[in-house]
Amino acid sequence: MPRTRSDDSRLRGAPWHAESGGDGRVTGWMEGRRPRGTGWFPAALAALIQLPGVVIAVHDVQTAPATAAAVLVAFASSFLLLLGRAHPGPTLVAVAVLCAPAIAITLGPPFAAVPLAFAIVGAVVRGARVWAWWTVAGLGVAGPVGAYVLIGRPEAVIRPLIIALVLTLLVGVGEAIRGRRERYRELSRQVAARREAAAEAERLRIARELHDVLAHSLSQISVQAGVGLHLFDSRPDKAKESLEAIKTVSSQALEEVRGVLGFLRADGPAAARAPEPDLARIPVLADTYRRAGLDVRLEDELHSVPSAASQLALYRIVQESLTNVGRHAQARSVRIRLAEDDAAGAYVLTVSDDGRGLPEGGESDGKGMVGMRERAELLGGSFQVRATDGGGVTVEARIPRRTAEAA
Repeated sequence: MPRTRSDDSRLRGAPWHAESGGDGRVTGWMEGRRPRGTGWFPAALAALIQLPGVVIAVHDVQTAPATAAAVLVAFASSFLLLLGRAHPGPTLVAVAVLCAPAIAITLGPPFAAVPLAFAIVGAVVRGARVWAWWTVAGLGVAGPVGAYVLIGRPEAVIRPLIIALVLTLLVGVGEAIRGRRERYRELSRQVAARREAAAEAERLRIARELHDVLAHSLSQISVQAGVGLHLFDSRPDKAKESLEAIKTVSSQALEEVRGVLGFLRADGPAAARAPEPDLARIPVLADTYRRAGLDVRLEDELHSVPSAASQLALYRIVQESLTNVGRHAQARSVRIRLAEDDAAGAYVLTVSDDGRGLPEGGESDGKGMVGMRERAELLGGSFQVRATDGGGVTVEARIPRRTAEAA
């Protein structure tokens, strides 16, 4: 299951740097990696914006020393923003305490409120929302009261009230940024989970393919080697046929293994891949077992061509069934039937043998049975194993035609 283009495009459209780590995890500044300069930028910008107010305060230091001192203290509070990432709540309170006198007694543009604005937004974004709300509430009360006490005129309370209102709106801005950041973090987690699931599905697919290829091939090699050893002295010509069969089976197995694993090569040209097995190779498969002494009958009653995915699944189920017959069943004959159930709209595969039947306790839970069941169910079909009348085992797989054609 490869990752979708929509996932990547959504990530590329996000207003933050994101990239995929080697383990499939999405990383970015929201996951601990931030662009350079994000730590000192608010402090530098707040100090820069306050420079005009500092120049005016220094120019009027003789006539208004208290105002000049308050402005300089507010200017110095800008550098406390460097601590905001590690300690957002305490930093906000400290900046508010240092900026409050300048906000209360200065006239003109509220330059002294700039560090406080950065501190409020930063605290909310970093999760210190309670600190932000209590600080804004305190300034909304203490600011007007302090301005009235220090200046002595009722109209002096208007400016701190307006500043408190603006700071309240900035709390909302911080909440919006925090919510947006949480949404993108959740998106990155979902994409990472999907990639991990896709990687796990690919590992299972490779394991299933390798099991089917190797189990079948090694089983055939073992059977043919046994026949060759048994007939080596009495019938050398038959022993030679067994050796040729071993050569053919091993070559096919190597090609299939290269096809499964070739795309995993990290460098160099990709390994040559053999075409995936399809229904046309079932007669060849049956013939290898006939040469080993097993009576294999193949009945192909299909009147339509299944998709490549369903042909691969049907071939692998036949392959694994014959492998099980050769290894465990002690059967003399096998009947393979491919048909279509028009009423149910499904391809039906049955593999029946006359061997010793199911083991005690019912269906085997070996990896071969699990793999055959997974292949059928991945295409929306079903798989079952039952005892054959008169002895033996029957394997039946059904794959819906619509699902198979869309695969």
